[in-house]
Amino acid sequence: MNNYYLLGRSGLRVSRLSLGTMNFGVDGFHAAYGKTEAESEPIFRQYLESGGNFIDTADFYTAGESEKILGRLIDRAGVRERLVLTSKFTNTVDPSDPNASGNGRKHIMRAVEASLGRLGTDYIDLYLLHTWDRITPVEEVVHTLDDLVRSGKIRYAGLSDVPAWYAARAQSYAEAHGLAPLINLQLPYSLVNRGVEAEFVSMAQNVGMGLTAWSPIAGGLLTGKYRRSGDGLSGTGRLTTPNAGGREISPSDWQVIDALESVSAELGRSMAQVAINWVATQPAVASVIIGASSAEQVSSNFEALDFEIPADARRRLDEASAPKLDLPYMMFTPQYQSWVVSPGLSIGDKPAGYAPPVLNAAAQPTE
Repeated sequence: MNNYYLLGRSGLRVSRLSLGTMNFGVDGFHAAYGKTEAESEPIFRQYLESGGNFIDTADFYTAGESEKILGRLIDRAGVRERLVLTSKFTNTVDPSDPNASGNGRKHIMRAVEASLGRLGTDYIDLYLLHTWDRITPVEEVVHTLDDLVRSGKIRYAGLSDVPAWYAARAQSYAEAHGLAPLINLQLPYSLVNRGVEAEFVSMAQNVGMGLTAWSPIAGGLLTGKYRRSGDGLSGTGRLTTPNAGGREISPSDWQVIDALESVSAELGRSMAQVAINWVATQPAVASVIIGASSAEQVSSNFEALDFEIPADARRRLDEASAPKLDLPYMMFTPQYQSWVVSPGLSIGDKPAGYAPPVLNAAAQPTE
């Protein structure tokens, strides 16, 4: 059964896996691993057939080609109203023009019109600030996004890759002034990148944002296709392709990979499926953005939702991947609080079962 959940504090229903289309197109920044339109279509079609309805792109991806390809694929499939279409703005579309990038009102207005044209649609379901530019007043961004919601050019607004304080400030300002709320926060999250847990998870839960996690398999690192070698790393993929966004592999990364490989073998699942499942079932995560180079990968990724990670296996993954918390964050852990704040006591915010989840699902057949 395909389950859909509300995104943040909204009525927008999205699938637990979102299709990332950063590799749709063979031009621009992401060309090293891009797919032609003919290669992208089977990936897109399989995502729809698997029950997905949440598509992610951006004006920056493959120099705008991702949006163009996606627009044509949506039109040919005749599924525009079925989809929750997401695009993003911030990155430059003209390096010679200082107002052709960033998060100012002038750029946002130009960016949304350009994205609508490339996508061949009258509206974008979810429009996100792509990256904090460090200088545009948050009030200007929130007012501009509210204007776009009221004009009908976008249905909902959100953020991507911003500091936690910025997201909290934006949401609080929107609430205080009766403006369109921010329902989504897109961030990198995986077993080898758990930095969002220090502030973002509790922030999102408290201000009504649903997290969408990108890079759940860490650019392919958590698939098992890369191995230690005398030169450092062997295997074919983005991490070993020049100019494709590779990264250094640390001893702690290998510790996570070893634990993930062990758990995956025990469960009879691929490493990628376990890695995606772990992210999808973390607190505050509404949906996980998957990228795929084939239709078969899409099908395999959806199978990541078909099982539960046993408690002991999850504990081993959590321990192997546990981030080191510096002050003051280590003071907010259960261990520190039970040692200093309330020693000898068990104190929680609510008892188990206080707010059980609401799930509208068809009754399952009985034997």
